[in-house]
Amino acid sequence: MRSIRSLLAATGIAAALALTATACGPEEDNAADKPAAAESAGGENSGGSLSDELADQLKKHGVDPDKWRNGEWKNWDKDKWLREAKDFVNPVIEGLWKPERMKSAKDPAKTMAAGDVSGGQGVSDPEPAPVTAVREKTPYHNYAAPVGKVFFDSPEGSMVCSGTVVKDPENPGKSNMVWTAGHCVHAGSKGGWYRNIVFVPAYNDEGKSAAALKNAQPQEVAPYGAYWADWATTSGEWITGGGPTGGEGAPYDYAVLHVKPERGTKSLEETVGNALEVEFDAPEISQISGMGAWGYPAAPPYDGLIMHKCVDRPGRLSISPSTPAMYRIGCTMTGGSSGGGWFVKGRDGKSVLVSNTSIGPVTSGWLAGPQLGAGAEEVFTTMTDKFAGR
Repeated sequence: MRSIRSLLAATGIAAALALTATACGPEEDNAADKPAAAESAGGENSGGSLSDELADQLKKHGVDPDKWRNGEWKNWDKDKWLREAKDFVNPVIEGLWKPERMKSAKDPAKTMAAGDVSGGQGVSDPEPAPVTAVREKTPYHNYAAPVGKVFFDSPEGSMVCSGTVVKDPENPGKSNMVWTAGHCVHAGSKGGWYRNIVFVPAYNDEGKSAAALKNAQPQEVAPYGAYWADWATTSGEWITGGGPTGGEGAPYDYAVLHVKPERGTKSLEETVGNALEVEFDAPEISQISGMGAWGYPAAPPYDGLIMHKCVDRPGRLSISPSTPAMYRIGCTMTGGSSGGGWFVKGRDGKSVLVSNTSIGPVTSGWLAGPQLGAGAEEVFTTMTDKFAGR
């Protein structure tokens, strides 16, 4: 088994990710600008003061906000489940994501048997040796400020993924953008948009155990609060081809969330103190000496409470001859790490996001993520253009 410690030292990825000099710890934030704890919601999209845009969206789809908050969102009838790119709605439900509900959320694992990847074996590199995931140092906001957890509701119950705060070129220094996986926001070809999607940066910031969090205060679990997505985008390929094990949508399994602060006026980037560039023209796989994946694995032997990381030299994984090859690294992280960012050292020496966790094997010895190209850039640009200057 390869040593993750030597790889971390060689690539400098961990050091680059830890550059959070502009960040304030949760305890240092100005109280007037600090978001509310996870159980309370505020801002223009909560309570009875919906934004005009969201109110119009709800009305268009026949959604009564009061009925929605009182349980109508649990109706997953096929005719009620919105699936088209233009149909995303995500009204805030005040008090929904309490600490206990977050801790009970399941992982939406996308696991594959060996036979699932046989269609592209001519392009795939040999399966990598497992790399043991390492716990991130605490407090997380000092070492991996852009990383957090994505929570959402599905027909199977409450689910959890990972996500990364990324820079918004249309709002420099004030990004409200989060990168994650497509399967963390949309069910793919057999379903529609998931509901009650929130992002929680620096979840369980001190890395406490389940026992220590038994009677935890909300700020211990969600030190910066929960940020509700007011819009989401994913690829058309994921919407039409994504499946329970990734399917032919896996190479396009990426998504971007735009989120709003629950209280105050600071952006997500200002609040956590850092955001990463997204690189859509990454070097060839053969030229990358080390790639790091960060996330919160939730399937056994992990419990979803602790942030972990893996670093390995990437190889190629081909799902089908008709789709692009994916990145693949050795890593023992499991479901729940889905959507977590994959980083390489950029031209300026700082980490840049080049992929996200999409699929892994039943044996959890490796992870695979999409290579971000023109299609991913179009998804991202659509979102940044939509919220330019606001």
